[in-house]
Amino acid sequence: MKGFFNHVLASMLGTFLVLVFLVIINVIIIVGMISSLGSLSGENAEISDNSILQLDFKNAVADRSLVKPNMSSFKLEKRLSLRSVIEIIKDAKDDEKIKGIYLDLSGLQIGIASVEEIRNALKDFKTSGKFILAHAEYYSHKSYYLASVADKLYLTPEGAVQFMGLTAQIMFYKSMLEKIGLEPEIIRHGKFKSAVEPFMLDEISDANREQTLKYIGSIWNSILKGISEERGVSIDLLNTYADSVLIRNDKTAKELNLVDDLKYKDEVLAELKDLSGSGEEIKLVSLMQYINSEKDLDAILNPKEENIAIVYAEGTIVNGTGDEEEIGSETLAAAIREAREDESVKAIVLRINSPGGSALASEVIWRETVLAKQTKPFYVSMGNVAASGGYYIACQADTIVAQPNTITGSIGVFGLLFNAKKLMNNIGVNINAVNTNKYSDLGSPARKMTQFERGIIQTSVEDVYTTFITHVAEGRKMKVSEIDEIGQGRVWSGEDAKDIGLVDVMGGLETAIGFAARKARLTEYGIKTYPEKDKMTMILEGMMTDVKTSFIEEELGESYIYYKRIKNVTKIKGIQTRMPYYLEIE
Repeated sequence: MKGFFNHVLASMLGTFLVLVFLVIINVIIIVGMISSLGSLSGENAEISDNSILQLDFKNAVADRSLVKPNMSSFKLEKRLSLRSVIEIIKDAKDDEKIKGIYLDLSGLQIGIASVEEIRNALKDFKTSGKFILAHAEYYSHKSYYLASVADKLYLTPEGAVQFMGLTAQIMFYKSMLEKIGLEPEIIRHGKFKSAVEPFMLDEISDANREQTLKYIGSIWNSILKGISEERGVSIDLLNTYADSVLIRNDKTAKELNLVDDLKYKDEVLAELKDLSGSGEEIKLVSLMQYINSEKDLDAILNPKEENIAIVYAEGTIVNGTGDEEEIGSETLAAAIREAREDESVKAIVLRINSPGGSALASEVIWRETVLAKQTKPFYVSMGNVAASGGYYIACQADTIVAQPNTITGSIGVFGLLFNAKKLMNNIGVNINAVNTNKYSDLGSPARKMTQFERGIIQTSVEDVYTTFITHVAEGRKMKVSEIDEIGQGRVWSGEDAKDIGLVDVMGGLETAIGFAARKARLTEYGIKTYPEKDKMTMILEGMMTDVKTSFIEEELGESYIYYKRIKNVTKIKGIQTRMPYYLEIE
């Protein structure tokens, strides 16, 4: 008995010591992160004469600035917003200390529509007469499109330029599901609503192939047009390069005028030093250094007596509060309402970067957009994607602004359930239900739905679709039949969406802000961002919610996006207004 108590006491002491150790480690982490707060507070950094602004995008650029913990260094990291990057480029254009820009494009974690906005800002920068020089070891289609705006475009010897045209590859699971005994129960409206096709078919449908070729073709043509204008190579010739895979190595890239020369990084740095006239030492200034310099970007972005509100809607649309990577219906609705009721806010811009999600959550947000439009000028700026539920919450705007390569539309609805009875039986599991009423277990994965039950859910899907296209018709001042014709779940590029009336103007966030300012008759104004969060709130939220995510993100690296997407799938509930699949241009 004595030995038993000794063992118990030893176990308790060991557990206590482990808990004390974990508390100490957490305190060290928090103190380390708090101590890094100074580097985020905008401390001035001196910018010398003959400096060069170095733009690299190895870290993701989001629509809105984020402060997140880095679990490798136990410090807080600030991720710049797209608008901050644009403002930095604008500021550098008129800064006599900045002689030019060095585009270091070895990594590029930005969506294609965001690339378009940065590229346009760089084109404006060139009107100052200052130089832009680009260099990379490897160019993807996306990074090459950005680099093509440069005066000099260099590639590392033995490097490569990806130039074969865009492809969309979709995985189909029907045969696999049949083999494991899992039967999908699919209810949808819209012949193009292809989100559920991978579960019901073994290959792409004609309708889905048609729409996919249409919008990726539109994006490719937009990329070719921009490259052609800057590099002086015709679109037909560029397509020939892609069709014949002529850009096979560094030498063919140079011979066919996609790059100006093949240079190692030390050679590029030497040329930059000569271009800057800085003498013995090259003076490269990073984005973060510049934003913390005497160039007070906060003075541009901070609120004033009269303001334009930017409400950020980024991520999958879900019910409830959501998080930094989701659009929670309660959170976003409250943010729009707050901007609407704020007397200092004279106009509202809703910035959307979302593939959609819950139909009910979209409806909750839509209601607040209606009230906002009734009260103040209300504009929408579409980012990389504003489709399905993302379009649902956009359709009431006075004006919708998108980039040519924005993905939008996908006006359709679906529901997806699974009958796992055969799968359960195969592994020796049998589920019995005891119901108070005949259909109490409707939608249960333990059995196949009856035709009556399927009809009930189909009616719900049809009702949501009717509501969706009615909202769009009202917002766009079109007939419901016209919206139904271009709806049906079909995905469009921003350029094609403008042609059919779903988008009004080509442009970025600054374009939408400009429209809002003119409508509100503002010449001088500040910017208020919603949902409102001060720096300390972001830090504390990061510590509370992002620590685990940061560990996973750092461990998985570029593969983290797939973990996040699988996680999102597990959260799908109810009828969905969602993009057919995740789309990323490489």
